[in-house]
Amino acid sequence: MQNRNYRSQEHYVAPLEETPIAPIDRLDDSEKARSTWADAWDAMRRRPSFWISSALIVLILVVAAFPGLFAQVSPNLNCQLANSNGGPEAGHPLGFTRQGCDVYSRIIFGAQASVMVGVLATLLVTISGVIIGALAGYYGGFLDTFVSRVGDIFFAIPTVLGAIVLMSVLPERTPVTVALVLSIFAWPQIARIMRGAVLSARQSDYVMASTALGVSKFRILVRHVVPNSIAPVIVVATISLGTFIVAEATLSFLGIGLPPNVMSWGNDIAQAQTSIRTNPQILLYPSAALSITVLSFLMLGDVVRDALDPAARARR
Repeated sequence: MQNRNYRSQEHYVAPLEETPIAPIDRLDDSEKARSTWADAWDAMRRRPSFWISSALIVLILVVAAFPGLFAQVSPNLNCQLANSNGGPEAGHPLGFTRQGCDVYSRIIFGAQASVMVGVLATLLVTISGVIIGALAGYYGGFLDTFVSRVGDIFFAIPTVLGAIVLMSVLPERTPVTVALVLSIFAWPQIARIMRGAVLSARQSDYVMASTALGVSKFRILVRHVVPNSIAPVIVVATISLGTFIVAEATLSFLGIGLPPNVMSWGNDIAQAQTSIRTNPQILLYPSAALSITVLSFLMLGDVVRDALDPAARARR
């Protein structure tokens, strides 16, 4: 009898104590679900190239917006032929052009037109490409077929070549017109990327749930599909901004971009080719400014692409 009681006590298991579950709002920040953009920011800020490219881009934008803060000498009013192809001196650290204008001032003030063309063209291409690609990818049918065929036609025309033909017949050439012409031939890339992202996103569970709840298609597209499909567009737009700056410089170098009286890096490079043997430095400085600007946007685009790429995040 005693042995039997001993065995029953030996195999007795005490009931488990209930462990209280903390509410979701009381969890630590590290335990909460992180969004894609939070993960992307965490990945970008760990890379030195992100801070270097961002600092250069901010500096370039400030110079383009407020050139008078960085150059006190007027690039056009103080041109003297006596200083033609002159070297650096006090107040003129980069020397003079063939017309006797200050090279440093022309680079500072020339950033305004070049950056303006790049920013305007990027905004126009991104807005038009996102709208066209989102509508075509989400609604499909005839609209998708029509947009795809029109996009194929524009894809067959190189952007610079199409801009050359169109700019040659325009009566007025300003930074706005150059940006408009470039955007006419460059929108299909953004539209195709957005269309593919929307085609993938419209099969998601949250889209089906919203449809089952009776939410209109346009509201689902604007509130849910587009915000979840915009990441690859941001990457391409960041890289394209530098490409448009190069396209403006190419058009101006060929003499069909901005007129010679408008200061831009492309015009400075075109004017410096006549003095490349006697004074090559006046070609080097605007070319270096153009290269640094384009390289900064390419570096930032690469960092953003790696941060928003799910495969790259999984490898990290």
